[in-house]
Amino acid sequence: MILLLTVLLACSADQVADTAALAARPFPDGFMWGISMAGFQSDPGCPGLSVDDCEDPNSDWYVWVTDPDLIAEPGNYLSGEPLSDGPGYWELYPQDLAMAAQDLNLQLVRTSIEWSRIFPNDPTDDVQTVDDLAQFADADAVAAYHAQFQTMRDLGLEPMITLNHYTLPTWLHDAKGCHQDLSTCEDKGWADHDRMLHHIALYAGYCAREFGDQVDWWLTLNEPLAVVLSGYLMPSEDRTNPPGVSDPETAFAVMLTQIEAHAVMYDAIHENDSTASVGSSPNLVAVTPLDPTDDVDVLGTEHLDYLYNRVFLNGIVRGEWDADLDGTVDEIRDDLVGRSDFIGVNYYNRITVDGLGFPILGQIPIFDFLPTGDYFESYPQGMDEVVTLAAEYDLPIVITENGNSNWSGDPTADFLLPHLSALADAIDAGADVRGYCYWSLTDNYEWNHGMAYQFGLAEVDPDTKARSLRPMALDYAAIAAANGLPD
Repeated sequence: MILLLTVLLACSADQVADTAALAARPFPDGFMWGISMAGFQSDPGCPGLSVDDCEDPNSDWYVWVTDPDLIAEPGNYLSGEPLSDGPGYWELYPQDLAMAAQDLNLQLVRTSIEWSRIFPNDPTDDVQTVDDLAQFADADAVAAYHAQFQTMRDLGLEPMITLNHYTLPTWLHDAKGCHQDLSTCEDKGWADHDRMLHHIALYAGYCAREFGDQVDWWLTLNEPLAVVLSGYLMPSEDRTNPPGVSDPETAFAVMLTQIEAHAVMYDAIHENDSTASVGSSPNLVAVTPLDPTDDVDVLGTEHLDYLYNRVFLNGIVRGEWDADLDGTVDEIRDDLVGRSDFIGVNYYNRITVDGLGFPILGQIPIFDFLPTGDYFESYPQGMDEVVTLAAEYDLPIVITENGNSNWSGDPTADFLLPHLSALADAIDAGADVRGYCYWSLTDNYEWNHGMAYQFGLAEVDPDTKARSLRPMALDYAAIAAANGLPD
């Protein structure tokens, strides 16, 4: 197996098209192999720029991971690691993108625009049009993003751009104030339904108009349910997201607001970019009952699958609106139907479900289960399962994230090939999958964990920021060159 990968990797760029014939299990013609990143996680840590020119202090996540009071609070589970330990993509993107195209044979780069870089200051609620909003854009940030996207294009890389990868501008979300008292903080972020929908639609429309000549693939929201769970319902050591509170009523309101947010962003993008293809990237999980012979566990698994995997997709594709999240569709909303051109799938793990037979929270009668197991459990077969689920919506699919932070043993044999084989199984069964993005290109700042987890195909030296490809990266490069898997 490794010998075949080595042979494929040795092929020159002119021979890449011919290597597909060497693959024992080819992927569809035109399949895109790529990597996935997020601005907040990858941008900071520039070795040659000042902190002011590199870091973005105007996002809620910046406040969340740097404020001493928030760091000192044990329940926030914040590493306190400085952002300067990050990989410095904001400065080093030319070499990183060249590595993706030339060393890894990739065709697709998914990354994000940081809303707070382009609009660091409050444009006020009086702004009503994209033209009005454009006056508030930071010219230097806009130029920097244009340069990044052009570099991708020049290298033959297709940009796929996420507009909201968790972070919000501080003028829209006061992370610290809302953590201290969600009821009295002024800038409530996702908890302020009308203000959020107004501003996020204008922001999406602006980006589509400004960058639409360079970007064809757009993602609205990254893992919306992760914001709900770790920001408003169950902050935990695995993930805390600002504002890091436990407020079930707000959590479920935010869950529904995000469906509407995707829809208004979808409409705004299409109004301002006629060539756009618009999707989102929910984190879909494989689910299994703790005891498959226990009816209570089986029912709890069905309920978790509905709330975790299906409510958002049902809303943005079919327009199904379940206002009280009880499992019954209350109406089909015309302003939500068909608001997706493709489905992005982030896949990492399986959840084993312990059914309880009674609701944990009175607000949600079908919240009658507890998730169990390891959050970072690797379950390759789940890739087939979640892609098969996504295929039920009859739209093209792109795997927008799938990654590994355990580099012991043989990660190619233990992680990469089993996941890609399961993906191939789903494709063989009829799923229309257009691409796969590995998370991530380099080690990056893993939210509240800092640099504790290394997901990168390339390891980053913490002192020099030098990149060095891990062995699995070379195997991934060979697979991308062959557009298929070895025997």
